[in-house]
Amino acid sequence: MSSALDFKKQLKHLYNPSKKEFTVAEVPPMNFLMVDGHGDPNTAQEYKDAVEALYAVAYKLKFMSKKELEKNYVVPPLEGLWWAEDMETFTTKRDKSAWDWTMMIMQPEWITQEMFEGAVEQVEKQKDLPALPKLRLETYREGLSVHIMHIGSYEEEGPTLHRMHHEFMPENGYEPAGKHHEIYLSDPRRVAPEKLKTVLRQPVRKAQS
Repeated sequence: MSSALDFKKQLKHLYNPSKKEFTVAEVPPMNFLMVDGHGDPNTAQEYKDAVEALYAVAYKLKFMSKKELEKNYVVPPLEGLWWAEDMETFTTKRDKSAWDWTMMIMQPEWITQEMFEGAVEQVEKQKDLPALPKLRLETYREGLSVHIMHIGSYEEEGPTLHRMHHEFMPENGYEPAGKHHEIYLSDPRRVAPEKLKTVLRQPVRKAQS
């Protein structure tokens, strides 16, 4: 039996960028399960509900794919788009209660809207998940992006993001063109904070001179 496809390995340039320096990548359109919300991810019930619903449907789709299409894959990591009225809440103030977010999990291109709706229906019968009705399957077009692998706690991202936005991007003629994006490669329940691996990504465009 063939081993499960691991998109982290297949798309290594997107899921394993340099940890030493900022690099630029062209991110292709990809499909994601998505849930929108607001508030501190450490304390907001809305965040916990969103993540629970995402994983429930992501695993249901994985098993449907394996059984119905004979296509097996590793469920990709949790990802998040983050933004706020004042973007300094990310880099210096770190006021998490002011954050808006879209939590998401990438889906293989063969996962259809019909399969998604079937998976949601099955999960609905098995579990009472408040965020399930908010779940959607959507194509995300990120395009040209600056990213880096951050090793360490989520609380220590601020200085790296500050360097990305105030040093690397202006020095290389880029300006932000979308939402701050994080990819969580480690399980914070099992990995020490100082060893957490997180891809920090910012979609960009060439600044107008």
